Amino acid sequence: VVLCRGMQSSKTENTKKAEPFYWLSVAKQKTSSEIVNEARNVLRAVGTRRPFTPTDGQKKLFGSGSSRGPQNRPPSVFSLHVSSFDLAESRPVSGIRLSPLDHKPILITSAKDGDSSVFLPKPLTEAAEVRRVSSARACLCRTTSLGNLFSAKVVLPDQNKEKLDSEEPAMMMNNLGRSHNNYLAEQRLYTPVNDKSTQLICNERISRSESEDFMEGSSGKFSLQLRGGSDRMKKPGTNLSWPRSSGWKRRVTGLEDETRINEWEEEEVFWRIKILPILHELKKIEDNIENVCLACTKLYQALNEGNMLGKQFKGRSELLKTLYKLVDIDSDPLCLKLAKIILAMKVDGKNLLSICKLAFKICRNEKNDYIVQNDRLLDCLLEVLRNEDLQKNNEALLYCMGAIKFMSGNAVLLDEMVNKGAVEMLLQLMKQINNIKENDTYFSNLGHLLVQLAATLRNLADLPPARCQLICSGAASELCVALEQRVNDQDVCTYIVRILSKLSSYDDFCAALADCSRCYILFLALLNKHQKQQDLVIRIVFILGNLTANNNQAREQLFKETESVNTLMSLFQTYYELDLNAQTWYHDGQGKGKKHLKHPSEAEDVMIKLLRVLANLSIHPSVGATLAAAHRVVELLVTVLEHKSIDDCEELVINAATTINNLSYYQVESSVIQDKKLHIAEMLLKLLMSDNMDGVVEAVRVFGNLSRYQEVCDFIMQKKIYKFMIALLDSKNHDVCFSACGVLLNLTVDKNKHAFLMEEGGIGKLVDCLQDFGPADWQLSCLICKTLWNYSENFTSAASCFGGDTDTLLVLLTSLLDENLVLDCSLDREGRDSHKLHWEREFKPVAEKLLDRIQSHHSFLPAVPITPF
Repeated sequence: VVLCRGMQSSKTENTKKAEPFYWLSVAKQKTSSEIVNEARNVLRAVGTRRPFTPTDGQKKLFGSGSSRGPQNRPPSVFSLHVSSFDLAESRPVSGIRLSPLDHKPILITSAKDGDSSVFLPKPLTEAAEVRRVSSARACLCRTTSLGNLFSAKVVLPDQNKEKLDSEEPAMMMNNLGRSHNNYLAEQRLYTPVNDKSTQLICNERISRSESEDFMEGSSGKFSLQLRGGSDRMKKPGTNLSWPRSSGWKRRVTGLEDETRINEWEEEEVFWRIKILPILHELKKIEDNIENVCLACTKLYQALNEGNMLGKQFKGRSELLKTLYKLVDIDSDPLCLKLAKIILAMKVDGKNLLSICKLAFKICRNEKNDYIVQNDRLLDCLLEVLRNEDLQKNNEALLYCMGAIKFMSGNAVLLDEMVNKGAVEMLLQLMKQINNIKENDTYFSNLGHLLVQLAATLRNLADLPPARCQLICSGAASELCVALEQRVNDQDVCTYIVRILSKLSSYDDFCAALADCSRCYILFLALLNKHQKQQDLVIRIVFILGNLTANNNQAREQLFKETESVNTLMSLFQTYYELDLNAQTWYHDGQGKGKKHLKHPSEAEDVMIKLLRVLANLSIHPSVGATLAAAHRVVELLVTVLEHKSIDDCEELVINAATTINNLSYYQVESSVIQDKKLHIAEMLLKLLMSDNMDGVVEAVRVFGNLSRYQEVCDFIMQKKIYKFMIALLDSKNHDVCFSACGVLLNLTVDKNKHAFLMEEGGIGKLVDCLQDFGPADWQLSCLICKTLWNYSENFTSAASCFGGDTDTLLVLLTSLLDENLVLDCSLDREGRDSHKLHWEREFKPVAEKLLDRIQSHHSFLPAVPITPF
């Protein structure tokens, strides 16, 4: 696409001074943005391939190119045995932890040292009394072991015996699982402080079996005795037994109600009938893997049927111990089933870590993809991510996330992840990680987890539904936050940039990323920090190219960031030198015998992406004018044309020509392009003579802008480049014809150069182009008419001017000016209106003038029927 100097008018006609072809033939001049948008997009955004990321041959937590040393990262290879598990852990963690008391007891050596209400312990002289106290302590300790199973109201007797049966007892104890000291402290509330003889003795009158009966709802014989004391306390020997009435049960709250007691009974029966036989079977058939796997399947189904997964029940410890011992059997199918059951049992701590490692180990092996896919391990791992504490179990979550990352390499499992809401879950996890600040103890370890998370998101980004969820969930801003916090972590930066590189190829996500105002300064900071990390640099530059491809605000914002252009130029210089060194190595003979690769080298690929950013930035009017005046920018572009041929690196040379074309559009006084126009024209001549049509078209576009200068027009005539332009009119290619015609228009401005069009049959080729493209492209048709107008300025006879093409041209112009014939009725209303607007404002004014000139110098019009277009 070219910008040309203008359409000249004949001196014999009373017309105004020639206007540039990209102005409308109306009183008001177009704005610069209208010129850019309507003059055949002369300033063009440049596209390129997304950087290729090879698949890592080995499945590890961190790839082969990881910046983490072996000593600074968790291992991907380890051994797991029964010793890796904590056999004592048997219950799900309640989430409640008791903190140690800060109070430090003070030893009182005499009664004078303390308050009179404090009594020193006295030695027990009678063995029977020792046994009684021991028995009382055992009773209380056993009560504590029941956990939070009971919460009852205990009534201490006083003078009014009726209070035993009242609905409002004199004293409440909400939990028999309280510590002995807490219980005694509560008792003191109802005991006179100055009564030194009052002692609490708890006599245990139930056996172990009776205690178990009590757990199942029977009333144990649990008595409290108060010896001595005031008259209000009941006499020694009087027992307080648990009420068995229905009224008592109605007053029991929470987990100790009658329904829960019945559930325990049902669980006990279910355990004996369904679970125990399978556990006995597992202990007997350890040598037969197939039978063990079958038994594990039955066990999972039975636990699920009994609603016992993840719950506390009597045999939980025995069950887990049995399963842990089976881990020693070297069988991935068996370990998969064990992992599924143990994870579903909601284990914690060391056991959670070990079982997540087991799942990681299974998923590492690609041969296990099929069994992993069919055994629904993914559900259990997602449940771990959803529920486990990030800081407490960060290592377990690391291996859990690593296993999910391996799964995301499987297309079937990847679809399943999206359907199960994994995208939102991973983003929530990322938000939690982002909330951990750098000075936190867990910050570094969570970086390992973030690498696995980002690698999984990158795989998910391949799926359209996942991309939609990422956009709707605000992934762009969250990824930028993570990137900013982990700017020193090369691995995290690389994986997050890979996600952004992939997603920014789509317009909707690119728009969301462009709205993150800090992303530009963040990307520039990363480029400065990791300048020689090619895999990171190339993706960041690719993202910047995507952001600036169609967004004028993004172009301006990036350009206005401090040192933005200098950062890009510094990168270009760095990778240009790397490329020169590589070329020197090749030409010195060390690369002899090696086939010259057609695809770009790593250094060339970075330069390609950098030139794309510059070309896109130059579309913005003020940015483009500034860049055109930047010596360093233009010199690097010219250097590429000097040292690179189209055969060496096609995309790099074409991008350099495109950037020069965009910058040559701006005719500013300080333009470096203008200063170097002849040297640039010489460099473009090589490109023009190549066999690469894309390169040829780009060179023609630049000549279209440069031919506005007289020196370049003389160069074109001297080197006979005009013959090449005329020949391109036969290409039947829409864009090629437009570019070539633009150069010819600028050449015809000079009255002394009109004759060249007749030499190569240029008039006939222009008329053919007008006939070929006609109403399909009013801008090209307008350009052809302007060229013919300039060419015919000094002729007095249409026949001598246009030769044998005169009659054809007359018929053609007449038909193209007939509104009823040329406007496409097949278009919708909006398309029809746009089509008509271009015809009226661009083609019609020029075509009418040309037709009038030809008719005024031509007396005969052939009776040729007008063919509709």
